[in-house]
Amino acid sequence: MKIYDISQEVFTCEVYPGNPGPERVILRKKSEGGSCNMSAFSMCVHNGTHVDAPYHFIEEGKRIDEVDLNRFIGKAFVVSHEGDISKEDAIKMLEKARKADEEAAKRILVKGKAILTPDAAEIFAENHILLYGNEAQTVGTKETGKAVHMTMLGAEIVLLEGIRLNDVEEGIYLLDCAPLNLGGSDGAPCRAVLIFL
Repeated sequence: MKIYDISQEVFTCEVYPGNPGPERVILRKKSEGGSCNMSAFSMCVHNGTHVDAPYHFIEEGKRIDEVDLNRFIGKAFVVSHEGDISKEDAIKMLEKARKADEEAAKRILVKGKAILTPDAAEIFAENHILLYGNEAQTVGTKETGKAVHMTMLGAEIVLLEGIRLNDVEEGIYLLDCAPLNLGGSDGAPCRAVLIFL
C-alpha cells in the first residue's frame, strides 16, 4: 500500500485572487513561559486544497455538512490532461476510467493544467459522477467558472480543487478527501489522500 498526500500545506497554499489567505496566530509558547504551545488560525474555506458544496453557487443547494460522505471517500480514477477539456475529452476520460474500473469512474481527478469547459461539465453531470478534482484553485476560467460550477454543483458533483498530483501516475486509487464538518458552510478545507492498493 502506498499513500499519496495530494493536499497543499495550509499556510503556504495557493489562494484564489481576491480571497483572504490563511493566517496563524500564536496564542501560547512554552519557550516564553506558556504552559503549552497553542495556536489559532483563520482562512477562507476555498483556500488551498478544498471541496465545494452545492451551496457555494446554488442558494438552495446542500451545505458541506449535508453532503453524503460517500462522495468524498471511495475509488477514484486519475487521468492526465493539459489545456481545455472538451466534450470529446470528457467522454474519452469516462470511457478510459470505466474500462479500468466502473466504481473508480465515479470520481475523476485530472492531473495537469486542465480547464473544465461548460460542454465537458455537461458530460460529467449527465453521467452522474460523484466527484471531480483538479489541480487549479477553481474549475473553469474567470469567464466560464460560474457556468461550470452551476452545472457541476447543480448535479451535486463534489468539486475537489487545488489538489497536487505531480507524483501520481494515471490509474485507480482509493480517495479520501473528507471535508472538515463546518455546519452550514459553502465548502471546506480537506486533507486529500490517494491510496494505491
